[in-house]
Amino acid sequence: MADVSERARQVEREATGDAGLRRPAATIPEKPALLRGSDLLPIELSFATASYDQLEVRLDPAQKTLWYFMRPTQAPSYTPALLKDLSNLRARIQKLFERPSDELPLLYLVNGSKQPNIFNLGGDLGYFAEHIRSRDRDGLRRYALDCVDLVYSSSQSLNLPIFLISLVQGDALGGGFEAALASDIIIAERKAKFGLPEILFNLFPGMGAYSFLSRRLDPTRATKMIMSGQIYSADDLFEMGLVDMVVDDGKGEEGVREYIARNSRKHAIQRTMRDVRRRVNPLTHQELIDVVDLWVDAAMALEDADLRKIDRLRGAQTKRIEAGLL
Repeated sequence: MADVSERARQVEREATGDAGLRRPAATIPEKPALLRGSDLLPIELSFATASYDQLEVRLDPAQKTLWYFMRPTQAPSYTPALLKDLSNLRARIQKLFERPSDELPLLYLVNGSKQPNIFNLGGDLGYFAEHIRSRDRDGLRRYALDCVDLVYSSSQSLNLPIFLISLVQGDALGGGFEAALASDIIIAERKAKFGLPEILFNLFPGMGAYSFLSRRLDPTRATKMIMSGQIYSADDLFEMGLVDMVVDDGKGEEGVREYIARNSRKHAIQRTMRDVRRRVNPLTHQELIDVVDLWVDAAMALEDADLRKIDRLRGAQTKRIEAGLL
């Protein structure tokens, strides 16, 4: 407790200019805080002391950037536990913006992964197979809607004046690719791989892939990408305009910081242009829900052979975990 108290005093001294320190131009506003119970904590301590089983969270006050890294403990996918932590984190971020301030408390939200060589492999295949076999359509739909809520929130930047950056340093497949597409900016290391493999077991990516790709590319190329099951490199997608920046392997975080340093002064006009794009070509939550219902119908119609393919893919993921390759 003494260390935390001393850190809180240090944060306050730095924020107010005490101890002879010059306050950086791009810091969090004076004494930024979140209401947590009956305590008023600086934002640094509020996020640091929050409990996330599936996430690692850190704040960069100088660049007004909150970083969060996925670290799911059961599978390298969007498990229900990971979705819950992501929802809780985003609620905290939105709460932060409710506090009166002359400055924006955050400018950027960066999503990455602590799993080596993997960003996210998408939907929880074990959960899929279990609920399809048990004919639990409602349970499968609830999970799919939780995923849709996540990607829709991302696609709207949490309804906040911030930019969402996906830092992809490994495989982003299925729902992992969809989640990256939902962000404002994708920065990828050269080794990153992207793809929509659902067609391999007679399904399609139902949590936003077509909606995002048809807007970023066009309906014809979106359909081709989904139906091919092809795996793309970061350079491939950069040439297509889907990835905004490619950096050398191991340089992902450095690349994000450089991007923010170059663009933070343009934040307001870039936000305006983003809002123009959304106004001209809007995406509604209902559109994603309607597609999810089509996806659930298709999933419930899968045959045993298709489910065995899902089992094999899930088994391959498990072996990667057991081999310590994550």
